[in-house]
Amino acid sequence: MTDARTALPVGDGSDGRLGPYGSRLLHGWYATGGAAGLDEHLGRYGPTPLPGDPGAADRLVRAVEDAGLTGKGGAAFPTGRKLRTVAAGKGTAVVVANGMESEPASSKDETLLDLAPHLVLDGVALAAAVVGADVAHLCLPRTRHDQARALREAVEERQRLGLDPVPVLVQELPHHYVSSEETSLVRWLNGGDARPMATPPRPFEKGVGRRPTLIDNVETLAHLALIARYGPGWFRGAGRPDAPGTTLVTLSGALHTPGVYEVPMGLPLGEVLDVAGGATQPLGSVLLGGFFGSWLPAEQALRVPFAKSDLASLGAGPGAGVLVALPAHVCGLTEAARVLGYLAAQSARQCGPCQFGLPAAAADFAELAHGRCSPGRLQRLEIRVGLLAGRGACRHPDGASRFAATALRVFADDVRHHLIHGPCAAAGYEPVLPLPPAAAPDDRDWR
Repeated sequence: MTDARTALPVGDGSDGRLGPYGSRLLHGWYATGGAAGLDEHLGRYGPTPLPGDPGAADRLVRAVEDAGLTGKGGAAFPTGRKLRTVAAGKGTAVVVANGMESEPASSKDETLLDLAPHLVLDGVALAAAVVGADVAHLCLPRTRHDQARALREAVEERQRLGLDPVPVLVQELPHHYVSSEETSLVRWLNGGDARPMATPPRPFEKGVGRRPTLIDNVETLAHLALIARYGPGWFRGAGRPDAPGTTLVTLSGALHTPGVYEVPMGLPLGEVLDVAGGATQPLGSVLLGGFFGSWLPAEQALRVPFAKSDLASLGAGPGAGVLVALPAHVCGLTEAARVLGYLAAQSARQCGPCQFGLPAAAADFAELAHGRCSPGRLQRLEIRVGLLAGRGACRHPDGASRFAATALRVFADDVRHHLIHGPCAAAGYEPVLPLPPAAAPDDRDWR
């Protein structure tokens, strides 16, 4: 889980109903030091405020739109617009709560599901009522068996009390990097492999069972449960007008207390890292958004607000709330080469960019990081990285391309050193980025 729960996150702390801790989603943890069971959850929040008629459902969607809630899985798509689109679809809808969290540098969804499972299940119930679904699926990786069992028990307890309008099925999927992509969930739930599908149609048009399907990250659904209770004005009491509310972040690297925290949107990244006790040593760079994210020089990153508009001007984005603080003495090229090798191995191998282009770019990057790379090979690497984006059957090569391109730019001094002198002494240091084994999945592993 996280060692960071002993430190209080930054927040507005303005609502007496949620206490003085400043947190929202994790309020129960800070208040009691333990995960919230159903009795404690109902005592704190009361029953789920399910809309009883179409007018009430529409008012809830308007509240979500007015709150400015966006998806917390990485894409930051407006949640109200997604709810409205699926509700207007043809046929009975399906809800899918995405708790897969295949990003190795993130643990916010796992933490949320451990500490506040009933907030997520409230959000699932509300989403199902709004879009007219008759079933919901909560998707987790197979590696989290204990959590899946606990969530099934929570679902059964709610069902015995008649709290939810539709059955919620806890599903355990293959745990690969691309298996958390929304079309991978749809494909697996429809009886296929947990690999991305080409689109259109998008899941909101024809998803599970070829029905309109709402797919939302579990953190997004937990925010929905609180907006339904306290309204859009309360949600906007934290953050900025153009970046409202709080968000969960996973902070790691050279920090005093790495872990999962809740912070207001718009907070400068330096202050976000301070929530984890600040840096333990001088920083050279920050990885923002995880392995599909962007590298930023530390001097620049620490000043920029954690908000989509501010980060977009630097070619970055909040993503799924991952920030990794890289010490100045660590070789960024070595760290990036490890990640690209992992991403190449974890591809679905369904199209040319993933089957050929990404492994070739990863091999060139490894040569740059670990061997004597010629200027000609560096030029070939830059060309290959540029050719990856926009050509795949899914967004996997796009994310890998962004990660590699920003690494080459931010670690330009290291690139020059490696070209002239070969690998630097820092290349042999202990790795910083969390990385599972990079073995390619067997075809049977996708089911």
